[in-house]
Amino acid sequence: MKISQLAKLTQVSCKTIRYYEDISLLPPACRNANGYREYQKADIERLIFIRRCRELQIPLEDIKTLIQVQSDKTSSCREVDSLIEQQLEKVRRTISELSQLEQTLHALSTSCPNDIVGECQILKNLHQDSSTA
Repeated sequence: MKISQLAKLTQVSCKTIRYYEDISLLPPACRNANGYREYQKADIERLIFIRRCRELQIPLEDIKTLIQVQSDKTSSCREVDSLIEQQLEKVRRTISELSQLEQTLHALSTSCPNDIVGECQILKNLHQDSSTA
Protein backbone atom coordinates (compact mmCIF):
# COMPACT_ATOMS: atom_id res chain seq x y z
CA MET A 1 0.00 0.00 0.00
CA LYS A 2 1.15 3.55 -0.70
CA ILE A 3 1.83 6.21 1.92
CA SER A 4 -1.45 8.03 1.23
CA GLN A 5 -3.41 4.83 1.92
CA LEU A 6 -1.41 4.22 5.09
CA ALA A 7 -2.05 7.78 6.23
CA LYS A 8 -5.79 7.40 5.69
CA LEU A 9 -5.96 4.01 7.45
CA THR A 10 -3.95 5.12 10.47
CA GLN A 11 -5.06 8.76 10.66
CA VAL A 12 -1.42 9.89 10.60
CA SER A 13 -0.30 12.44 8.01
CA CYS A 14 2.10 11.51 5.22
CA LYS A 15 4.55 14.10 6.51
CA THR A 16 4.49 12.54 9.98
CA ILE A 17 4.94 9.05 8.55
CA ARG A 18 8.05 10.23 6.67
CA TYR A 19 9.32 11.89 9.86
CA TYR A 20 8.83 8.69 11.86
CA GLU A 21 10.85 6.87 9.22
CA ASP A 22 13.58 9.53 9.39
CA ILE A 23 13.95 9.13 13.16
CA SER A 24 13.74 5.30 12.94
CA LEU A 25 10.48 5.05 14.84
CA LEU A 26 9.01 3.37 11.79
CA PRO A 27 11.26 1.13 9.68
CA PRO A 28 12.07 2.43 6.21
CA ALA A 29 9.44 1.35 3.73
CA CYS A 30 10.29 -0.91 0.84
CA ARG A 31 10.43 0.93 -2.47
CA ASN A 32 8.73 -0.05 -5.71
CA ALA A 33 10.58 0.15 -9.03
CA ASN A 34 9.10 3.62 -9.48
CA GLY A 35 10.48 4.73 -6.09
CA TYR A 36 7.16 4.87 -4.26
CA ARG A 37 7.09 3.64 -0.69
CA GLU A 38 5.26 0.36 -0.19
CA TYR A 39 3.86 -0.44 3.26
CA GLN A 40 2.76 -3.73 4.81
CA LYS A 41 0.30 -4.80 7.53
CA ALA A 42 3.05 -4.60 10.19
CA ASP A 43 3.55 -0.93 9.29
CA ILE A 44 -0.14 -0.26 9.87
CA GLU A 45 0.00 -1.92 13.28
CA ARG A 46 3.15 -0.09 14.33
CA LEU A 47 1.83 3.28 13.17
CA ILE A 48 -1.44 2.79 15.05
CA PHE A 49 0.60 1.89 18.14
CA ILE A 50 2.71 5.04 17.72
CA ARG A 51 -0.39 7.19 17.17
CA ARG A 52 -2.02 5.82 20.34
CA CYS A 53 1.15 6.51 22.32
CA ARG A 54 1.27 10.07 20.98
CA GLU A 55 -2.39 10.55 21.93
CA LEU A 56 -1.24 9.73 25.46
CA GLN A 57 1.53 12.32 24.99
CA ILE A 58 4.24 9.72 25.43
CA PRO A 59 7.55 11.20 24.20
CA LEU A 60 9.03 9.79 21.00
CA GLU A 61 12.10 8.41 22.80
CA ASP A 62 9.85 6.50 25.18
CA ILE A 63 7.83 5.17 22.25
CA LYS A 64 11.09 3.87 20.75
CA THR A 65 11.74 2.07 24.01
CA LEU A 66 8.23 0.61 24.05
CA ILE A 67 8.73 -0.65 20.50
CA GLN A 68 12.13 -2.16 21.35
CA VAL A 69 10.96 -4.04 24.43
CA GLN A 70 8.27 -5.76 22.36
CA SER A 71 10.95 -7.66 20.43
CA ASP A 72 11.37 -10.08 23.38
CA LYS A 73 7.90 -11.40 24.22
CA THR A 74 9.19 -13.17 27.36
CA SER A 75 10.91 -10.19 28.98
CA SER A 76 9.62 -8.37 32.05
CA CYS A 77 7.11 -5.55 31.78
CA ARG A 78 8.97 -3.45 34.37
CA GLU A 79 10.30 -0.98 31.82
CA VAL A 80 6.86 -0.57 30.26
CA ASP A 81 5.26 -0.10 33.68
CA SER A 82 7.89 2.46 34.63
CA LEU A 83 7.42 4.52 31.46
CA ILE A 84 3.65 4.58 31.91
CA GLU A 85 3.98 5.54 35.59
CA GLN A 86 6.32 8.39 34.63
CA GLN A 87 3.86 9.60 32.02
CA LEU A 88 1.01 9.39 34.52
CA GLU A 89 3.01 11.51 36.98
CA LYS A 90 3.67 14.12 34.26
CA VAL A 91 -0.06 14.27 33.51
CA ARG A 92 -0.88 14.66 37.19
CA ARG A 93 1.63 17.52 37.52
CA THR A 94 0.14 19.20 34.45
CA ILE A 95 -3.37 18.85 35.87
CA SER A 96 -2.22 20.43 39.12
CA GLU A 97 -0.53 23.31 37.27
CA LEU A 98 -3.63 23.85 35.14
CA SER A 99 -5.83 23.85 38.22
CA GLN A 100 -3.67 26.56 39.79
CA LEU A 101 -3.77 28.50 36.53
CA GLU A 102 -7.57 28.24 36.45
CA GLN A 103 -7.82 29.57 40.01
CA THR A 104 -5.53 32.50 39.22
CA LEU A 105 -7.44 33.40 36.06
CA HIS A 106 -10.76 33.10 37.88
CA ALA A 107 -9.51 35.42 40.64
CA LEU A 108 -8.36 37.91 38.02
CA SER A 109 -11.62 37.72 36.08
CA THR A 110 -13.64 38.60 39.17
CA SER A 111 -11.27 41.23 40.58
CA CYS A 112 -12.34 44.26 38.60
CA PRO A 113 -15.63 46.07 39.24
CA ASN A 114 -14.42 49.10 37.25
CA ASP A 115 -15.36 49.99 33.70
CA ILE A 116 -12.35 52.20 32.87
CA VAL A 117 -8.97 50.82 31.80
CA GLY A 118 -7.14 53.36 33.97
CA GLU A 119 -8.84 51.87 37.03
CA CYS A 120 -8.80 48.24 35.89
CA GLN A 121 -7.90 46.00 38.82
CA ILE A 122 -7.00 43.10 36.51
CA LEU A 123 -4.29 45.17 34.83
CA LYS A 124 -3.06 46.43 38.21
CA ASN A 125 -2.85 42.85 39.50
CA LEU A 126 -0.94 41.75 36.40
CA HIS A 127 1.63 44.49 37.04
CA GLN A 128 2.28 43.13 40.55
CA ASP A 129 4.90 40.47 41.16
CA SER A 130 2.91 37.53 42.54
CA SER A 131 5.93 36.30 44.51
CA THR A 132 5.92 39.50 46.58
CA ALA A 133 2.16 39.82 46.97
